[in-house]
Amino acid sequence: MHKAGFVNIIGSPNVGKSTLLNAILGQKLVITNAKAQTTRHRILGMLNTDDYQLILSDTPGIIQPAYKLQESMMNAMQSVFDDADVLVYMVEIGEKKCKNESVIKRLSKTDEPLFLVINKIDKGNQSLLEETIDDWKEQLPNAQIRSISALEKFQIKELVMQLVASLPEHQPYFPKDQLSDKSERFVVNEIIRDKILSNYDKEIPYSVEVYTEHFKQEDSILKISAVIFVERNSQKGILIGHKGTALKMVGTQARRDLEKFFQKKVHLKLFVKVNKDWRSNANSLKRFGY
Repeated sequence: MHKAGFVNIIGSPNVGKSTLLNAILGQKLVITNAKAQTTRHRILGMLNTDDYQLILSDTPGIIQPAYKLQESMMNAMQSVFDDADVLVYMVEIGEKKCKNESVIKRLSKTDEPLFLVINKIDKGNQSLLEETIDDWKEQLPNAQIRSISALEKFQIKELVMQLVASLPEHQPYFPKDQLSDKSERFVVNEIIRDKILSNYDKEIPYSVEVYTEHFKQEDSILKISAVIFVERNSQKGILIGHKGTALKMVGTQARRDLEKFFQKKVHLKLFVKVNKDWRSNANSLKRFGY
């Protein structure tokens, strides 16, 4: 008997959805950052064994869209209700209510197995955990409640076994050696964007998009060139920094992570270009895969 299915993870920004996916897979497939709205795309990650294929779907945090990019992010998130075999609604300890009532209504009416996963329990005490459990029992009585720390990998194996037990019998949807539905170029884009999120403040992390133009294996070296798009000339100057030092730091950090991910030497070139107001431009969003 072989099990396979889609386990779709949803929740507010910064509750730890991406950290959970990485913890289950045992490697960093999706970027994580303390800044909100780190995840822009719906990303699938596969955990494969001889007996099952657990297909995890990481999604952007639930927000009220303020511009076209965020509208696209939320549209992608809505699809998780349509193809889920198992739904995971993730909250953090002390979180008592979802800001989007329509999401709770859909979850309360779902026919699929539903898990309410309380994350970051290492940040609270037993009393706060019990209060959080009681609050969510009332809102989602149909959910199985589990408490974890994705960052500390506490109760992750137990959660995986419970998710697998809820999967239907099915043949694998993807080849067993496949880690994700995203391309290698997408991984490059995300690793570079991760370093921008880590090194810049204010509007810069939210105003950039990374596009890999060149990705080629030559001998034992992977040669990559990527363009970082910003919305304004002033942002371009900040991103590059004095005599290019800021951009060089991003490139160095990204190259190290890329070499770790691909397990080979990487030659990385970064360029910065202005694409005015790309977050509100339908053509630009389409080009970037939104």
